[in-house]
Amino acid sequence: MAFEVPKNTYNGKIREITLGSGPSALKIGGETSYPLYIFEGAVPNKVKIAMEVWDTKPDDWPEAALEPFADVIADPVAWAKKCVDAYGAEAICLQLVSTDPNGANRGADEAAALVKKVADAISVPLIVWGTANHDKDTEVLRKVAEVCQGKTLAIGPVEEGDHKKIGAAAIGYNHTVVASTPIDINLAKQLNILLGNLGVSDDRIVMDPTVSSLGYGIEYCYSVMERVRQAALTQNDERLQFPFICNISREVWKTKEAKQPTAEAPELGDAARRGILMEAISATLLLVAGADLIIMRHPEAIKLVREVVNDLTG
Repeated sequence: MAFEVPKNTYNGKIREITLGSGPSALKIGGETSYPLYIFEGAVPNKVKIAMEVWDTKPDDWPEAALEPFADVIADPVAWAKKCVDAYGAEAICLQLVSTDPNGANRGADEAAALVKKVADAISVPLIVWGTANHDKDTEVLRKVAEVCQGKTLAIGPVEEGDHKKIGAAAIGYNHTVVASTPIDINLAKQLNILLGNLGVSDDRIVMDPTVSSLGYGIEYCYSVMERVRQAALTQNDERLQFPFICNISREVWKTKEAKQPTAEAPELGDAARRGILMEAISATLLLVAGADLIIMRHPEAIKLVREVVNDLTG
């Protein structure tokens, strides 16, 4: 007798969200089964990868992370274009690091003008990421939303403390909201409810569960993302049926294991390969947990993750 793989049935479906517009727009989500369970349901969209770009030259990156972008590291527009043209980035995430009030504290007008330049220079979707300072992000991201009307950005992190003002700007200027909460299923659901009550359309919300790197609590992130997917698919919880976006690159490359030079820790192996593998493994764990879009940094790590995605989804 032929063996039949036992299959589960699912009551729910992850919403399909479109990021950007035009020929390079990305569709994420749409799953009707657990992550990568292509034998049980539909997985219409492969996991997508966005490459990060900083709005200012980094001063704390290890050499391995700097090397691929050495010729453009001081020019965010050229940096974004290189990510697309040379490395095939499917989307760009512009990290507004310089707007941090505890750092350079760049003003909203200047930051928004730079975002507009980057958006005009690339054809792929643009994600704009603030500093998680509620007051400053409210000021900056509202201005970004206004200046970039018509660009259909994804803007975040939008948290409970600033969701009303940033969410209203996203509605008014037709952008997507990155709903960000500490890694907790109840907080994630509550923020999605609040955004819905505010009037943010369900096709304009993606979930940021706030992830961490390999060795720094990623197993807990995995378990919470797994619970979110279980509630969304088996319990048909409509307020959790949104795609995941995972901003993993900064979490990996700030760890001491990724930064420590080979000479200081020879027992850990080659520093460049170590950082690349940490990023690739962290991203792979997240895609198995249900990530729909992953923000990454190093081209070699991205290459490894793309190979995994293609091997697992065909």
